[in-house]
Amino acid sequence: MADAGRHDPDTAGRAPWRSVRARAALGSVLAVALFLGVGSIVFVGLFSATLRSGVEQSAAAEAESVSAQLTAADATTLPADDGRLLVLLEDGRVVDRTDDEIELPTPVPDGDSFVAVVDDESVLFASEDLEVDGRDLVVLAGRSLEETDDAVGLVGVLLLVAVPVLVVLIGALTWLLVGRALAPVERIRREVSELGAGELHRRIDVPATGDEIGRLAGTMNALLGRLEDAQTAQRRFVSDASHELRSPLAVIRQYAEVASLHPDRVDTAELSATVLDEGARMQTLVESLLLLAKLDEGATGAGRHALDVDDLLLAEAGRLRSVGGLRIESSSVAAARVDGDEALLARVVRNLVDNAARHARSVVRLGCSSDGRSVRITVEDDGPGVPVELRARVFERFVRLDESRSRDAGGSGLGLAIVADVVRVHGGSVELVDSGLGGAAFIVTLPASPAS
Repeated sequence: MADAGRHDPDTAGRAPWRSVRARAALGSVLAVALFLGVGSIVFVGLFSATLRSGVEQSAAAEAESVSAQLTAADATTLPADDGRLLVLLEDGRVVDRTDDEIELPTPVPDGDSFVAVVDDESVLFASEDLEVDGRDLVVLAGRSLEETDDAVGLVGVLLLVAVPVLVVLIGALTWLLVGRALAPVERIRREVSELGAGELHRRIDVPATGDEIGRLAGTMNALLGRLEDAQTAQRRFVSDASHELRSPLAVIRQYAEVASLHPDRVDTAELSATVLDEGARMQTLVESLLLLAKLDEGATGAGRHALDVDDLLLAEAGRLRSVGGLRIESSSVAAARVDGDEALLARVVRNLVDNAARHARSVVRLGCSSDGRSVRITVEDDGPGVPVELRARVFERFVRLDESRSRDAGGSGLGLAIVADVVRVHGGSVELVDSGLGGAAFIVTLPASPAS
């Protein structure tokens, strides 16, 4: 059975891209590729536009300078060729040019600038209007775009090489970093998967990093501690329950064997009474165990509704008075309503009252009150009380503080455990304090019913 706790899911057959590591690397690659791809396109476009704008401004400045020279000289002939690309137009016709290789598109495009091909080379022309001797002329100054195109092409090639390399590096770096970050998580997973049902005492090594991984390991250790405590409590509960059930069975079997071997020594009425008493004790114990099991599962009965707690206390006071032997004070019982399961809360009141009656010397005092938000139930006795250091234990299962008592006098040790669990599932609390009568006082606090 211990091997069942060692089951480790087979991860070898799983698609590798479904791992957190692969998805993180793939996500980073896609994000970086998209960002750099779009960024590169935008950068190349802006870079090209900036260089072209500079060429255009240079050509426009030259066209303006030549136009000023012609206007000042009142000439219609361009300056001597010094390597510049200049054209003089009149009504779209070429009047003069510095290079016979200059071929303009027909008709000449309108606008401040345009691109034309000169000797198989792209040239940007800027225009400037002027008037000489009553003639409307246009000066065109050209600047080659070869260097601009070469620079843009070089940048494009560099980005085309650099972007994929950078994307691959980012993906590899993400793969390595995520792998190293998740390595402790994988170690924790492997250690937990190897734990068997009988190895809950083992703990995960907590790395001294102080980060989320360290907190995860600490949380896993806390969980293992809670599971170990629950397992220990369950085993102790089973052991105690077995011991409690064995006692009445042993008594019944002993009387039955004696009656079988020596019929003349055992009175039939005595045998019948013993079997009935031990059977009733077993029934009460089994019912208590079943109730505790249901409370552990969170069950709170068939349904909750508003009920009067004072009625429950007054009913128990009447029951104790009918038995006699103790003075029952119930003058402090005031009207109070809660939302809850009536059978379970009646069990709480009866267990507390029976516990008080069992330990009281002469007086049991019952009381309840409500402030609109909560209901306070008190059950007090004038018995020996409970030492402060032992008060937390009285709500544990199968706990009897007075081990010298007989089981008949001391009960099964489940009554106060049932009280604590029922109050807990109803959203309340129970505490044990000193009573004004000199004994013990149990105080139960429950949320008040909105109807009250």
